[in-house]
Amino acid sequence: MEYRRLGDTIAVRLDRGEEILSCMKEIALKESIQVAIVQGIGATDQVSFGLYNVEMKKYLSHTYEQPFEIISLEGNITRREEQPYLHLHIVLGDEAGNSFGGHLNMARIGGTAEIFIKILDGKIERKIDPMNTGLQVFQLDDNF
Repeated sequence: MEYRRLGDTIAVRLDRGEEILSCMKEIALKESIQVAIVQGIGATDQVSFGLYNVEMKKYLSHTYEQPFEIISLEGNITRREEQPYLHLHIVLGDEAGNSFGGHLNMARIGGTAEIFIKILDGKIERKIDPMNTGLQVFQLDDNF
């Protein structure tokens, strides 16, 4: 992994074998990121993603070990209990031109990835949803 800060944005290059979420968390810790927007593209050869089932209050995941293009990687970095909290979604394309995606749990880079982290002013903490979904949601009051 290599990255460079350009004003309020960090340009990141991930290399083959590196895992997206662990690298993004490492950068968030090193750079003391409190809130940011994440966007990226690239390729993966192992990935786990899915969706959150509100009724069951758990994530349902699918894991694949095959090459995919990362058509879109989108999400944010916030804070939960003073630690970086990554919430990323991914859209993938296979060799037949099919695309699918969901909430990203893990993705190992198969070639490279190019990711931008746009740092925003302020801080957003997360807390358990008061509507009882089990999700960690933005806390947007003035305490942060």
